Amino acid sequence: MLKKLSLATLAIAGLTSAAIAAGGEGKIKDKDFSFEGPFGTYDQNQLQRGLKVYTQVCSGCHGLKFVPLRTLSDEGGPHLPEDQMKAYVAGLFIADEPANQHLYDPDLEELRALKPTDNFPAVNSAGAPDLSLMAKARAGFHGPYGTGISQFVNGIGGPEYIYSLLTGYTGEEKEEAGVTLYENTAFPGGWISMAPPLYGDDVEFDDGHDTDLSHISEDVSAFLMWTAEPKLIARKQTGFVAVFFLTVLSVLLYLTNKKLWAAAKRKE
Repeated sequence: MLKKLSLATLAIAGLTSAAIAAGGEGKIKDKDFSFEGPFGTYDQNQLQRGLKVYTQVCSGCHGLKFVPLRTLSDEGGPHLPEDQMKAYVAGLFIADEPANQHLYDPDLEELRALKPTDNFPAVNSAGAPDLSLMAKARAGFHGPYGTGISQFVNGIGGPEYIYSLLTGYTGEEKEEAGVTLYENTAFPGGWISMAPPLYGDDVEFDDGHDTDLSHISEDVSAFLMWTAEPKLIARKQTGFVAVFFLTVLSVLLYLTNKKLWAAAKRKE
């Protein structure tokens, strides 16, 4: 069984490498997310919707093992009221027990219930990647090598990559080496082994927001940006304070320098 799994894994890896070589980079759609730019902030309602999409659709195959559950109630994030956050944690189901043995309680002889101080459950059974840092692990935009020009203007493009991947399925399929591949315009090489996870109207939002494929893909992409950069807004605010103080210091140094050399310049 292990040999068969290894061969299948190697086959998928080989197909992916060949696909990338043959097809090159995928097509990434640029989206105007609320958190982009120096003054951008997370949209709290959008993050809550994205959390719902992740919970109801994505969590069966993908984990968020680096994200503390308690941060769901933090300001700048989904900011769930504490009672709702605790209710959400209590209702989480651990689908992959082997990946969460750190939760094993010898007295109960089973996995204990999750607490707000725990992280999201890990999911390894499906062989799918963890999504905690996916928005930073994938670069959607590439500028001239080493310059960072495109990244400075557009950002790294991780959320755009996720959005483009979720909305990039064409409906075409093919089978190679016993593996079903799905055509996707955003994936490098054009073919991916993951079946379309979203189709539109997969969830219902309490705020009545649109649930078509584009909107729910955008919501979950924004949520995954928050999981990768939960302190993004605080970091921006710290940057503004630092730039302000550096500006004031520069002015004071200029005036001090001018005063110190004023007598010497008058003699000249």
